[in-house]
Amino acid sequence: MAAAARPLAQWQESQRYPDPRIEILDPSFAQYRINSAKVERLATGMRWAEGPVWFGDGRYLLWSDIPNNRIMKWEEETGAVSVFRKPSNFSNGNTRDRQGRLLTCEHDTRRVTRTEYDGSITVLAERFEGKPLNSPNDIVCRSDGSIWFTDPPFGILGNYEGHVAKPELPTNVYRLDPATSRLEVVAGDIARPNGLCFSPDERRLYVIEAGVTPRRGRRIEAVERPRTDHGAAQRHARRHALRRGRESLDRLGNGKRDARWRLRVQRRRQADRPHQRSRTGRQRVLRRRPPQPPFHGGQHVTLLSVREYAGGLTLVGRGLKTPAIRLPDKTPCRPASR
Repeated sequence: MAAAARPLAQWQESQRYPDPRIEILDPSFAQYRINSAKVERLATGMRWAEGPVWFGDGRYLLWSDIPNNRIMKWEEETGAVSVFRKPSNFSNGNTRDRQGRLLTCEHDTRRVTRTEYDGSITVLAERFEGKPLNSPNDIVCRSDGSIWFTDPPFGILGNYEGHVAKPELPTNVYRLDPATSRLEVVAGDIARPNGLCFSPDERRLYVIEAGVTPRRGRRIEAVERPRTDHGAAQRHARRHALRRGRESLDRLGNGKRDARWRLRVQRRRQADRPHQRSRTGRQRVLRRRPPQPPFHGGQHVTLLSVREYAGGLTLVGRGLKTPAIRLPDKTPCRPASR
């Protein structure tokens, strides 16, 4: 699908549906056309607009105006257009992480940043193996929280969208684990990778290869990687303490609630445990590993649904009552009924 070209000076929004400016070049795309939608011009005056990201909870759109060194904002409710950030360090690609925070690729500073809820900026990646990145270009966040971005040299080839510098790294595609700050290369054979996106099932990553003529799309098999579990050692220690009885519940710190849950389950199931006679004729209880709690920090839980409640998201897990979720604005979110 493509919008028919018309001079900007003669632009007028269509007064009827479907919009006649939308042309279907491939019949297979006809199923994706929404007849009640039309092409709208939201703003003008940008020299080069890229990296749009939608904030549905705030009803506004952000995008980068790269040569003008700024990030712009459009508000859905009022239609107002304003400057969100200037200077933006010649920012390019933008997206949101799983917590709704803004992630940005910056050409001038050659880094990937995250804008926190209070407006402060956290640097997520700026070097790989001790060498500065080229100029991070486009970025996407996977459902497991990992951040994937391309790193072509466009921002250091001239002063129009950055500053002149010598590339010290190949033009790679990177994967960043924000929990551990580990940065790894997922593709190093793509000439100047540019835009990227995941397939709906996130098994494939599609990347535009801009260093060839004509440009082409490349497909990367996104191999599933296990998450780094920083709480494994602590949970192992808690299980060991519960089995051996060498440590009281008061010394288990943040795991007291989970430990009590396990202890209750142990006591509840103790009567149901099978008994057998030992060689000495004494009756003994067969040992079983204490059950794992269905929901614990750092562990995986199968989600049955994600529901909206009080302006936020409520997670409903299998076989458990979902704990309340506190939103950034301190608005409590109660569990949704099942």
